[in-house]
Amino acid sequence: MPTRKILLICLLFAVPGILFTAGAQNKNRLYLQYIDDYKELAIDQMRKYNIPASITLSQGLLESGAGTGTLARKSNNHFGIKCHNNWTGERVYHDDDAKGECFRKYKHPKESYEDHSLFLTRNMRYASLFELKVTDYRGWARGLQQAGYATDKAYASKLIQLIELYELYQYDNKKSGRTTSTAKKSETAASRPVYKAYGLLYVEAAAGETPETIAREMGLRVKRICRYNELPKDFPLEQGSVIYLDRKNRMSTREFKTHTVKAGESMHEISQRYGMKLKSLYKINRKKGDYIPSEGDVLKLRY
Repeated sequence: MPTRKILLICLLFAVPGILFTAGAQNKNRLYLQYIDDYKELAIDQMRKYNIPASITLSQGLLESGAGTGTLARKSNNHFGIKCHNNWTGERVYHDDDAKGECFRKYKHPKESYEDHSLFLTRNMRYASLFELKVTDYRGWARGLQQAGYATDKAYASKLIQLIELYELYQYDNKKSGRTTSTAKKSETAASRPVYKAYGLLYVEAAAGETPETIAREMGLRVKRICRYNELPKDFPLEQGSVIYLDRKNRMSTREFKTHTVKAGESMHEISQRYGMKLKSLYKINRKKGDYIPSEGDVLKLRY
């Protein structure tokens, strides 16, 4: 079982309250360097085993502390995988859930990446994940948490926030040679229905669309749609994602007072659900920009 203690560098989530508008200057240089060093390994594993490169990279970042953790530095173990009964290779002993636990040791990080893929593909607990699309990193993150990969109730949210902050989702398209910003339109402006909720006009996205493609299709300014929805223009949207055509409210409507967090939900996702500004959601709950919601947390939606 992978190590339960997730190594985090203090600057990882030191970003402003609005996650998606954070500029490159807010990103951790160690994390950027790790991504640059290991993205090709992650893409190669995706091509061989159909595991999203974004998931592999984000797990590597978390589990190894961007390569600075003891296991990664001394044993090339980037995913905290323990020995188990079937391991015949080199081993090291490290304090984790218990004192002196056995962990696998590798000659090169490449072996660790390969072993991580085999660990997921050969374990029946994760079999359902391989039925998901390789671009569905949110489904993978939530599935890993639900399958018990880590005991941290915020594990899926941490993976998703990493993927979205560092735009790791772009590597999940290397198979097809396309990037998410060139997502194909599935509807025409004339056929796309416009809805209204919380006093706001909105449309629903098709899988793979982006705020940019929707704005252009609707004949609206891209910058305005991105600002209203607090998203970058090339952000890959899930089927049914809400994109507002109006500025969001300061808080939810009267009938919605609280929200109980589900596995993998982000603050941004919750703010979209209730048509309220992300900054307000942080402020109402007295949370700083580095807060990541855990499954079961109860958030206030109104003052």
